[in-house]
Amino acid sequence: MTINPDLQGRSYPASEVYDVGREKIREFARAVKATHPAHFDVEAAKALGHSDLVAPPTFAIIVAQRADAQLIEDPDSGIDFSRVVHADQRFTHHRPIVAGDQLRAELHVDGVRAMGGGAMITTRSEITAADGERVATTTSSILVRGEGQ
Repeated sequence: MTINPDLQGRSYPASEVYDVGREKIREFARAVKATHPAHFDVEAAKALGHSDLVAPPTFAIIVAQRADAQLIEDPDSGIDFSRVVHADQRFTHHRPIVAGDQLRAELHVDGVRAMGGGAMITTRSEITAADGERVATTTSSILVRGEGQ
């Protein structure tokens, strides 16, 4: 199956709420070798002006990938996940992610470019808090390899 070029411009609604917990932040920080005390100790985070533990910047990927799943699982997309190569990921933070946040992500397909038998797909996830406050924007590019590649 080939990638549907009509994906460009498509949006997927805000995904289910992701509850940011202290242990999730600590586990993620350990996994990415982020050692700042504000990721592990509430008092250290509060001393920096945060209401609770603050997540490492790349923590936003957890919420963004939940939104990406909507595109990958869309039968109309033509994406075979076994042929996907992650090409690029960028983060723009509008405010830090902290424990206690309830986050959602709306996915936008900003580009679909044919490349040989495959395609490069660029998406953008707009991550917001439960009250609608903008938290982060992530931009991702994936290469979907064509048959025989």
